[in-house]
Amino acid sequence: MAIIVNVDVMLARRKMSSGELAEKIGISPANLSILKTGKAKAIRFSTLASLCGALDCQPADLLEYTPDDN
Repeated sequence: MAIIVNVDVMLARRKMSSGELAEKIGISPANLSILKTGKAKAIRFSTLASLCGALDCQPADLLEYTPDDN
């Protein structure tokens, strides 16, 4: 099971920088980077809601499930 995080895609669509997004939602640029690269093990619903609000999108625009090919 793999969850793909598409924050970069939404940032590009909104023409917004990572630093600007981090400031808007109140997290550090380092933590946003961990999330964007898919290295995060979890995400709080409050953070997801803040991301959706700042990027004017739905959770499904940010997170994508792809099954493993086992």
